[in-house]
Amino acid sequence: MKHFKLLCRKFWFPLTLFIAVTAFLLITPITIAQTEDIIVPNPEQSPANLVNPTQDGLYFADVLVRGRPIFQLGSLAEVSATNRAQIINRRITSLISQTDTVQPVTVNLNPNQNIATLQVRNRVLMTVTQQDAQDFGLELEALAQRWADQLNQAFDKRPLAIDVGQRLYETIRQFFRDTISNLPAIIGALIVILATWGVASVVRYAAFKWAQKTEGDSNTEILIGRLSYGAVWVLGTVVALGVLGLDFAALLGAFGLTSVAIGFSLKDVLSNYISGVILLAARPFRINDQVVIKDFEGTITQIQLRGTTLKTYDGRLVYIPNQEVFQASIINNTASPRRRSSVIVGIDYSEDLSTAQKIILNVLNNLSEVETNPAPDILVKELAPSTVNLEVRFWVDSRRAGYLATTSNVTLGIKEALEQANIDMPTDIYTLVFRNLPNQVNGNVTAQLNQE
Repeated sequence: MKHFKLLCRKFWFPLTLFIAVTAFLLITPITIAQTEDIIVPNPEQSPANLVNPTQDGLYFADVLVRGRPIFQLGSLAEVSATNRAQIINRRITSLISQTDTVQPVTVNLNPNQNIATLQVRNRVLMTVTQQDAQDFGLELEALAQRWADQLNQAFDKRPLAIDVGQRLYETIRQFFRDTISNLPAIIGALIVILATWGVASVVRYAAFKWAQKTEGDSNTEILIGRLSYGAVWVLGTVVALGVLGLDFAALLGAFGLTSVAIGFSLKDVLSNYISGVILLAARPFRINDQVVIKDFEGTITQIQLRGTTLKTYDGRLVYIPNQEVFQASIINNTASPRRRSSVIVGIDYSEDLSTAQKIILNVLNNLSEVETNPAPDILVKELAPSTVNLEVRFWVDSRRAGYLATTSNVTLGIKEALEQANIDMPTDIYTLVFRNLPNQVNGNVTAQLNQE
């Protein structure tokens, strides 16, 4: 009920304005319209066997001057009303385009053939027949003179403001006439749209609640809700267009061509959106995961349909398009709660490696940050020129802060424990060999070394 009141309040003013303008245009007399004495044909006054409908089912067609209808004429036994009006309109357009000032239209009667012609300087614009007189319930001469007067009035150039105003009025009036004639279809489409809005809201809420129980990821929940909402709206829009009388075959054809054009022009944008849907569905990472994507390493702060936002460890925000994320190799450092770290320790060749390993293992066991399962490993990695290098491998919290802090504490503890046990950890030793030196220089160097 609350939503219905809000909807009524929102659309009250546009609906009221629409009704007022419609009533004004359909009921109120307009001065411009009253200046034109347009007679309406009555096909019931003529014999049915003499009146042929046009191809579109209409018995009469408009004669136009500068795009504005002046009067209507009917069909004849030899020609339809549409074809007849097209011929006359073409002659009128040709006459107007050749001169700025059109000479008066005159009426020439031909009693022998029982017809009248409307001419401009002996140039025939149209022929008025007895059939036309019967269609409009007038004498042949009276009808011909009436049409000639209407053409003369239309040929006279009107001030720009009046012409623009009349065209605007006719356009608006025709628009509202079409609206009134299509009012049942419009009301039906509005009912379908309102029903679609209600169903889409319910479906989105239900899908979101279902996703909360099954997915456990906020971005996936929002995605499922939005996709459900959009799917209902697409279906509702198709039904509403059908109520309006739109041809579905033409709609699908236009939609196919439009989709191809949009696909070529927006292929990168669409690729980002499709990649975003796949990433949210596959979920190689979640919010607050610490990942490495290409040259960027940091914490995931936001996952959207178009791009992924990553905050680096130095505080910068990086917005990566989903197409690049989808195509890149992703390292998720926090996909597992534990992560292995390692420290290299160099021991002198003269020291007992077993004793050094026990001391290091004791340090690891005394640090609560080091995981006991899996157990730490202390391996002989290589025999370096000056030291025997031990690789100390242990498991810690996968979060970067815990990973760095624990690795630092382990390194500090190992150094202090080995120093207290008097186990030497020498730096690299380099041996310098001097060859082919002069005897005097060689003697000086030897004496200097002996003194030291």
